[in-house]
Amino acid sequence: AAPLSCRHFMFSFVFSLSKLQLKTGDLDPRLFSRLRHLQKLDLSDNLLDKFPNSLTLPDLRVLNCNNNKLEDVTALKQFPLLEELTYENNVYLTLNDDYKVMFLLQNLRLLNGKDITKLANHVRRVNSRKLTSKVTAHWEKFFRDQLPEKHTAEQVKSIKKKFLKSVQTNVVYGPSSLSEFTRWRVANTEEEAVVNPRKSSHVQDDPAPDKPRTSNQPAKEETPEQEAEGTQKNGEQFPKGQSNRRSSQMTGEQKKPLHFLQCHSKGNSREDFKTQLWSCVFEPVSSRTVATCGGESVCLIDCETGTVLKKYKVATEEFFSVAWTTLTMVISDSRKKAHNILAAAGRRGIVKLIHVAADFCYGEIKAHKKPIATVCFSPTQETHLFTASYDKRIALWDIGIPDCDYNFKASQLLVLEAASIPLRIALVPTCPEQYLLAGCEDGCFAWNIKLDKGQKSRPFEAIFQFPDDESMTTSHRVDGLAFLNDDVVVSKSSKPGCIYLWSWSRSFDAKGKGCQRTMSAVILAELEWSTTDMSYLTLSTCPAKDYVFCGDEKGSVWMFLRVSHGSISLSDTPPCPLFSPQILKWPELRVNGEQPPEILVNNVVADPAFTYLVVLTSVNITAIWKKS
Repeated sequence: AAPLSCRHFMFSFVFSLSKLQLKTGDLDPRLFSRLRHLQKLDLSDNLLDKFPNSLTLPDLRVLNCNNNKLEDVTALKQFPLLEELTYENNVYLTLNDDYKVMFLLQNLRLLNGKDITKLANHVRRVNSRKLTSKVTAHWEKFFRDQLPEKHTAEQVKSIKKKFLKSVQTNVVYGPSSLSEFTRWRVANTEEEAVVNPRKSSHVQDDPAPDKPRTSNQPAKEETPEQEAEGTQKNGEQFPKGQSNRRSSQMTGEQKKPLHFLQCHSKGNSREDFKTQLWSCVFEPVSSRTVATCGGESVCLIDCETGTVLKKYKVATEEFFSVAWTTLTMVISDSRKKAHNILAAAGRRGIVKLIHVAADFCYGEIKAHKKPIATVCFSPTQETHLFTASYDKRIALWDIGIPDCDYNFKASQLLVLEAASIPLRIALVPTCPEQYLLAGCEDGCFAWNIKLDKGQKSRPFEAIFQFPDDESMTTSHRVDGLAFLNDDVVVSKSSKPGCIYLWSWSRSFDAKGKGCQRTMSAVILAELEWSTTDMSYLTLSTCPAKDYVFCGDEKGSVWMFLRVSHGSISLSDTPPCPLFSPQILKWPELRVNGEQPPEILVNNVVADPAFTYLVVLTSVNITAIWKKS
């Protein structure tokens, strides 16, 4: 685009430069300096990657930068009177940038259409006070005495350089999702801390908190450490959740949850104890961020702080399952960058695709006409997504990779026909591109999913039998299914009141491929579990730590630990005492002075290192334990 000519807008109060393919170099500071009384500026739908530092718009109050390619927001500090700012659909801007502009722009009250007055005041005052206190303490403890009484300017410069590097590494404050903002603030705060290097500058911290609560009633969220507010994206809300943070100093296993959260409430009502929570999965690479779903919302939670980082909501949906993948996306200038993508699905049979870092649902796949029970991504093909539906089908989709404008193309690769509703699915670790296992309403089935076979719609290849009193049967509802290692399958049904560990390789005879066959599961161990006939209380595994987890109908979590680490020997004959059971009881929890209704633990998931244990219940409560 040619440089702008704004002779006719010298005294304009509103100026629109939308949809002109403008790049940063097109914003000529000499021309903008003539718009000293400009109050509203629309730069949406352009190609801006940053702002020039000298646009000189001292009276600017409203700025729209939606749909650009902005990578940094710090130059916005040149607009000190800015009150309303929108920069949605700038893929490189994150929650950290939201906090930066709240700190830099003291008059800002609306960000992306949301009133941020309360949160911004906290960021500017409490956050700054605490950071300054920490930085000052770090100076006084480690660097104050390094500076001689009579010092030169060069000595001060050298010490400050070392101090800055040290403080950015060692001073930690707030949730990990805001670590970039914290480092940025620390870089500025260190100047305040060493203005008078030899003098102790005590900075008062926050006043003491209120008296401890006498009950476990969900508490109001008041600070961004407890919960970072989301923003409105793509016409759908990311409102606050509700959390009650409980910390316990204990040795050994944590006996009480580190946090209780009630963040999936319908209409954000604290009286909602009917919304059921179904699925949770930890973000790739992250050891503490988990995605949970239930009711009309999907939440991202920082397990360490109990912060609801983001919330995605669809008023007409009930989400049953979430799954992560990592896509290498092409960004500007043909650069490539890996981004975590979250797939969420449920009652409407639609898969929502969410670019988490951008807080943006960029697309959907109308996968089934009936509800989707569960979804999972292939561990080897990052764009391959399996959806298991109440229409008695499992579909394999290639979701494609979105371009820089979020255009993508999804295609259906396979349809697997089931005899009953598939509830849980798992890809066989040794051959994830060839075999898929599914726990269904009427048994456990296996399919050949190899794509070089011409048949797009396929029947199941095997059905497994399990013990039922004195006989073997295939008719159990299998509502829990996972692999403990490359060969050992863990499955459960509500009927027998136990959890089976069985060998995939020994149970699945490779001969006679392509024929539907009934075969007996080769049981390696039986884990005693609740005798309830309550269904859909699923299980999970933590292969690296040899753990199996399953909740029950009384709010308890059953944890089964392999006594001797390593793979289970195929020569083991049942019954064999391979596992040491431990039951984590649900703590006494009162809401408005009363115990909540009957608590079912629908799902239990640990991160790969088993630092955190996330428990989802039938009463809209998420509990997070931390292993000491």
